[in-house]
Amino acid sequence: MGYLSSLLTFIFIFADVVFYMTKDEPLVPALFIFGDSIVDVGNNNYIYASVKANFFPYGRDFVTRTPTGRMSNGKLSVDYASEYAGFSSYQPAYLSLNTKGDNLLNGANFASSASGYHFSIAALYHAVPLMQQLELYKDCQKELVKIAGKTNATSIISGAAYILVAGAGDFAENYYIYHSGMASRPCHFNLENLDLYALGARKIGVTMLPPIGCIPIIITLYGSGNNKCVEEINDVALNFNKKLNFTTENLVKMLSGLNLVFFDLYQPLYELVTKPSNYGFFEARKGCCASGLVEVGFTCNRKSIGTCANASEYVFWDSLHPTQATNKFLIDRLIPAIISLVYN
Repeated sequence: MGYLSSLLTFIFIFADVVFYMTKDEPLVPALFIFGDSIVDVGNNNYIYASVKANFFPYGRDFVTRTPTGRMSNGKLSVDYASEYAGFSSYQPAYLSLNTKGDNLLNGANFASSASGYHFSIAALYHAVPLMQQLELYKDCQKELVKIAGKTNATSIISGAAYILVAGAGDFAENYYIYHSGMASRPCHFNLENLDLYALGARKIGVTMLPPIGCIPIIITLYGSGNNKCVEEINDVALNFNKKLNFTTENLVKMLSGLNLVFFDLYQPLYELVTKPSNYGFFEARKGCCASGLVEVGFTCNRKSIGTCANASEYVFWDSLHPTQATNKFLIDRLIPAIISLVYN
């Protein structure tokens, strides 16, 4: 009876989501995004960062058919999340806004490619670290008060959904440093990373680590030539994800009114990478751009030889980032978690 009741509740909530998606009003008043290259929609275009994607073939399948700074051939997962939440336009890269004003009423994106939980990762590539992204968000809050008034701004801030996507770069970098004979820098998820709560955020979604050992560049570097996922590295991701899950109850107990939801990227991406044909994909071992084995960023460019014609058949766009098709695949499987984030 309990299972049937839970199932019916989910069906009713899902139907409610579908209903609201057909209306003009989005499910939440705004969406604010923080993190790394998986969700950067162009912030690195406006800073002296060594990791950018503002050139072809990046963006070749995006709605505008132009490079925007997204590390993919088209839409990112947060673009699809924005659509599913009912927004008519994507949340802009905050650093791209010369005139902020009404552009912030639906939220903003503060993510920076090559950023991560550990500040040294961002410093290495001149990216915007997470703590600085939070400073930009503080500036955004001031702008919201100017254009919407304090009462409305407070309502937007407390009702908005916040998405944090980080960690994969930290662990990939740490693994590389470890195998280079240097001291490994630990990656921690702690209350410092939830300063968003102190700034009024109550609906916070955090992604778990993906199967890092299945990323093409990692297989190339550490796969011993066998074309299979490096399970030793995947185990590191799984261990981190378990610890992340373990912190959930304590954080919710400590922080009144917090709805903290973890998005499991590991399982759906692992299934897709290991059984791509089951989901209509052709290639999961290498990316679409160039050889797909090591190219990322500037090494994936207009002159890259061998770039595939149909990226929708590929799980990865370059040797590190997913294609538009994969981003949609992942978001489709995260809908229950998204519902839990916006409705609880």
